[in-house]
Amino acid sequence: AEGTGQGPPGSGVVDPLTDSDLRAIERVGGVEFALGRVVASGMVEYNNQISFNFIGSFPEGTNADKINTLINLEADEGRLMKKSDIGVVTVGSDFKESDLFGKPVLVGARIKINEETFKVVGILKKKGSFITDGTVMMSEAEMRTLFGEEDNTFDAIAVKVKSGVEISDVKDDIEKTLRSERDVKKGFEDFTVQTNNGALESLKSTLFGVQLFVYIIAGISIVVGGIGIMNTMYTSVLERKREIGIMKAIGAKNRNIFTLFFIESGLLGIVGGIIGIILGVIIAKGLAFAGQQLLNTDLINASISPWLLIGALAFSFIVGTISGLMPAVQASKLNPIDALSD
Repeated sequence: AEGTGQGPPGSGVVDPLTDSDLRAIERVGGVEFALGRVVASGMVEYNNQISFNFIGSFPEGTNADKINTLINLEADEGRLMKKSDIGVVTVGSDFKESDLFGKPVLVGARIKINEETFKVVGILKKKGSFITDGTVMMSEAEMRTLFGEEDNTFDAIAVKVKSGVEISDVKDDIEKTLRSERDVKKGFEDFTVQTNNGALESLKSTLFGVQLFVYIIAGISIVVGGIGIMNTMYTSVLERKREIGIMKAIGAKNRNIFTLFFIESGLLGIVGGIIGIILGVIIAKGLAFAGQQLLNTDLINASISPWLLIGALAFSFIVGTISGLMPAVQASKLNPIDALSD
């Protein structure tokens, strides 16, 4: 399989990756080539508005051509970075499409990164990744100067795996090589090695944890809401015993009383469902907006279908009717004489 394996990202590195680590990875069987990357979070200013974005280095020398192949960079507008570029940057699609700075960043615009001015020469094609689509790329030399990065050190090493080689095997070999190179034992690594599939699995695991948490909270809410409806209906039966007695005295049958309280409990459930939907939509939209601002991407959206809302209301009615079942039965079995005497 042909693919890209990601070397240790800066967030997982205690000691910086070095040129020696890079050379060691290049010697691993199955590695076509490896590129050291400088990655940082920088303050980007445009139109008197500020955003914090990922800043990635554009390699120098012969590696300049490899980076476009490695991460499949394509210009949507303008051009890609060149080896000789100084004082210019390319930006992800979010800079043009989103409302990061109050207005789109276009080719030719001048933006400030950590108070230094750069000219935008290209807008990258949308990749569907909040990291790539919200990233600024500049020359490695300028980035090292701007962020105080030492020469021959890297925040990450990106790896291109040869065609026909199993990525997982190369990943294991890289881990062994780096443990030897950095003189650390297994389980005590000061680096991480992650493949694209590994990143996807990590994301799935995180999302599963979030979903499980939401399900637990929803389950607790259903139980608490059901108990609340049941308690309300029991109280209603006690408060309306005389009313029930009068209805029975004038000919109301048990099933009529049962139906009345049964439907009331269902309506209580629907009212609770409507309130829950309103709060849920507000919270979901708020979290989506916060995620967009925090990660500088439009990919995080709260999509709420009409069928979901209808299903939520129907479920609320069912919970209400089930919770009100016992109080409705109790109300239907009241003796009219006893009810009128209270």
